[in-house]
Amino acid sequence: MTYAEELAGFVTGASYKDLSQSAVRALKVRVLDALGCAIGAIDGGPVKAIAEQDVDFGGRPICTTVGGGATSPDRAALYNSALVRYLDFNDSYLAKGETCHPSDNLGAVLAGSEYAGSDGKTLLLSLAIAYQVQCRLSDAAPVRAKGFDHTTQGSYAVAAGVSKALGMDQKKTANAIAISGTALNALRVTRTGTLSNWKGLAYPNTAFCATHATFLAMRGVTGPLEVFEGNKGFMDAIAGRFEIDWSKEDLERVTKTIVKRYNAEIHSQSALEGTIELVREHSFTPGDVESIEIETFDVAYNIIGGGEEGDKHTVWIKEQADHSIPYLVSAAILDGEVMPEQYLPERIRRSDIQTFMRKVRVSPSERYSRLFPGAMPCRIRIDLRDGRALTKEKTDYEGFFTRPIQWETASGKFRRLSRGHAPASLQEEIIDSVSRLESIKVKDLMGLLSNMLQKGGA
Repeated sequence: MTYAEELAGFVTGASYKDLSQSAVRALKVRVLDALGCAIGAIDGGPVKAIAEQDVDFGGRPICTTVGGGATSPDRAALYNSALVRYLDFNDSYLAKGETCHPSDNLGAVLAGSEYAGSDGKTLLLSLAIAYQVQCRLSDAAPVRAKGFDHTTQGSYAVAAGVSKALGMDQKKTANAIAISGTALNALRVTRTGTLSNWKGLAYPNTAFCATHATFLAMRGVTGPLEVFEGNKGFMDAIAGRFEIDWSKEDLERVTKTIVKRYNAEIHSQSALEGTIELVREHSFTPGDVESIEIETFDVAYNIIGGGEEGDKHTVWIKEQADHSIPYLVSAAILDGEVMPEQYLPERIRRSDIQTFMRKVRVSPSERYSRLFPGAMPCRIRIDLRDGRALTKEKTDYEGFFTRPIQWETASGKFRRLSRGHAPASLQEEIIDSVSRLESIKVKDLMGLLSNMLQKGGA
């Protein structure tokens, strides 16, 4: 068999009983976390643009969109994925040479599950498969150093998860994987230099296209089954040779994913937790600060610290702000938190933070780099005008897999993000439905998410 057929065999052979209880718990936390991110993003400008385009272009109302309405499955995957991703507050997976956001797959898997009339067990299983495929390809076949975006591996994950949700056989699943993997190799420039709206829309676009491709495969359209190992295939053209024995894979990789405590790029989380702890422990004011030095691992430095992906002191829009350690640390000290409010245009452009972030310097540490991705190490040093030097070293944060987020914490984050869009009673209905997702129908969950604005939300 080809690699695509072997992967398809893993997808079709997986069953709900293969999921451990810890994996089911982790999946539910991440579904709730992603839905909170989605609800909190309803007013986002790029998300509204997608909604306007959907109204203009039309789509048969088969699958529910969060916040109300319905459209075709591929467009629902696009819109709901954009909601999950826009705040940049959803989960992450850290591999040595790649970072991805596996809950980016939720919008597509929801669309496939709702179309098929599936129950929550099928949704959880399909999502677990998408997580496993994306994370294991990130481990074995990173593409960032080759100039390609992590959404490239995501194309295989979306096809795998949606194929499972639709109940497709091995042959059709292999073709869905082949079409998606061939067609959706995205460039890393999305996340380098001056960032744009596309940073938050690149994976939703992958979800849209791979969902569309999977439905084509469902109807018998074929793709190049040697997409991985063939002449000019993924290995030959992009990733290089790698081995994953899909017959020996489990569904546990979700338990190694991490959830964000702060609304910021994932590699900043430990630095932000440490900075806020220093402020609380020493009660200094922003005016007391002379300079700040953040020493971190090379991946964080290169992506958000001013390394190979460009200067991070020029910040004028949300996409630049949430990928800038200088901005994020400054917001943590000035505002005491890093949440969606820290990315309002008027907050970003205010002179206090524009001036303050010039005090922040970021440097890479070889020692910390060796510890990543098993830890998220950093050292924060804040020099005060009175001569004091405050320091703190971190190796993880609340939400990292060494300190996993609990259901109560995830519920609190969901309530905060959905506040203003859903009344308290609806918030609790959604939390309860996700907590017992294996015993309900996907359409029932989507019904709650659809009725949100009609139930008295802003």
